[in-house]
Amino acid sequence: MEIERKWMVTDWPKGLPLTEEYQMDQGYISVRPTVRIRREALTGGQTRYVLCFKGEGTLSREEIETDISPDLFEKLRHLIGKPLIAKLRRSYALPGGLTLEVNEVDSGLPGAFFYAEIEYPTEEAALSWRPDTPMLQAYLSDEVTGKSGASMGEYWNQTRK
Repeated sequence: MEIERKWMVTDWPKGLPLTEEYQMDQGYISVRPTVRIRREALTGGQTRYVLCFKGEGTLSREEIETDISPDLFEKLRHLIGKPLIAKLRRSYALPGGLTLEVNEVDSGLPGAFFYAEIEYPTEEAALSWRPDTPMLQAYLSDEVTGKSGASMGEYWNQTRK
C-alpha cells in the first residue's frame, strides 16, 4: 500500500539534508489502471528497471512493483513508442524520520515542473502531518493530493500524445 501526499513546488528545497539522487525515465503502458515502467539510476549506485501497477485512489492506493530485466524494459519502452518522461529525484531527510522526495520533470522542455511527495506509514499519519518550519510551510504550500490532473499519468496523457 502506498500512502503519500503531493505538492507542486518551484525548485529544490533549501536547508534540508540530501540523502539520495536518482535519474529516472518512466513511461506508461496504461494510465487507467496505471501500468508503468521506470529506469531508476541511483547517483553513484545501481540502476533498477521496474514494472509498476497502481490501483485506484489518491491519498492511499495499492502499488505493486517488480524488478524487470534491462532487456524487458527496452522491449516495453519500444512497445510504448513515445519519449519517456525524464525525472531527477532528490530525497531529503525530514525531522521524525520521514523523507521528502522532490522531482524535477522534463527539465529544459516546455512545461517542465517540480513536485514533491512524502510517503507515510498510515493514513492517520499522512492526514495529521504538518510542515514544522516556516521554510517547509512556505515550500509545501500548494498541496495537490487528490486534485484532478495532478498525477504523472495525467501529465503523460497531456504531453505524450
